[in-house]
Amino acid sequence: MFCQHALILGSRSILGPRSILLFGPILGLAALPASAQQPIAYVPTQGVSLSGSLSVADGKASIGNNGSITAGDQTAKLRLARGGEVQVCASTTIHLSKDNSAAGSPDPAADSAIMIALDRGALETNYKTGEYSDVILTPDLRILISGPGQATLKMRVNQKGDTCVDNHGANAPYVTVTSQFEGGVYRVQPDQRVLFEHGSLQQVVDKEPEPCGCPAPQPTQPISVASTAAASTATPANPGQPVGGPSSTPADTAFPLAESEGLTPPPPPPSQPVVPSGTPHAEVEAPITYDAASTPNPAKPGAAGTEPAAATPPTPPTTAAEVAAPPPKPKKQGGLFHAMGHFFGKLFGR
Repeated sequence: MFCQHALILGSRSILGPRSILLFGPILGLAALPASAQQPIAYVPTQGVSLSGSLSVADGKASIGNNGSITAGDQTAKLRLARGGEVQVCASTTIHLSKDNSAAGSPDPAADSAIMIALDRGALETNYKTGEYSDVILTPDLRILISGPGQATLKMRVNQKGDTCVDNHGANAPYVTVTSQFEGGVYRVQPDQRVLFEHGSLQQVVDKEPEPCGCPAPQPTQPISVASTAAASTATPANPGQPVGGPSSTPADTAFPLAESEGLTPPPPPPSQPVVPSGTPHAEVEAPITYDAASTPNPAKPGAAGTEPAAATPPTPPTTAAEVAAPPPKPKKQGGLFHAMGHFFGKLFGR
């Protein structure tokens, strides 16, 4: 069910005065030398790709202003310098920047706001909001996270621009979403999960059933044939869930959300054979016969440069009937009439 939200309100009335102070500085973030910057976040270097302003020591990277982090096959956990963490889901790239308006503050790292740019993928946040509002940018939307509150936010953006936002927790912050192109404002209430189809505020699913954050970890151990058969027998298909046949289960045909959103690659082929070694899988019996008489001779008689070969005709096999049959009896010779016939034959020249 789609709900249309086209209410356009003034920035001061909906976002508050502190958010207005943020707009200018956060859009004009300037890259400073790494030595003059204070880190925004820290992340282990194993399993991630880093670029931009950063420094690496003892297997840990300090991310400065305008730094980029790309998670590999596993979720990368960033520890924010001001407290809290941001989880970058598998195969996701984010860009980090910070607001320089708190440079004169006694604790700039704790008071400065951060901006996270997300092109495609998913992330999860868990930190206490500061004095200034944080911003999460997607290609279509601008998401403002205003305090006070505990920002336990989950987001997912796919290649079509569908953006899922989950403002989790009873102490959730004030989250407002504005469009980069259409205008308008949408507020995500505490404990509400919203899907903006194609990144549009005009096509909103107010109660999104699918999760928004990082996908659940997949089992790494191969599943044997016996365990699969046992699971099929022990867990019958539930009504309303897809099945592939009489002996299949819902897990056989369910396509993981993480694969459809491009967050995880498809599972590799099994490293062990499906049929255990030594177990016959299929048996086929095919008789092998050879008949020399029906095989054509490649050397044709009379061809140029060839002589006909003296082929011995094959001896037909002796059948059981021929072996069992007695030899024919010779005809009886002699007798009176036979002698008379022989005499007259000679007499008349026969």
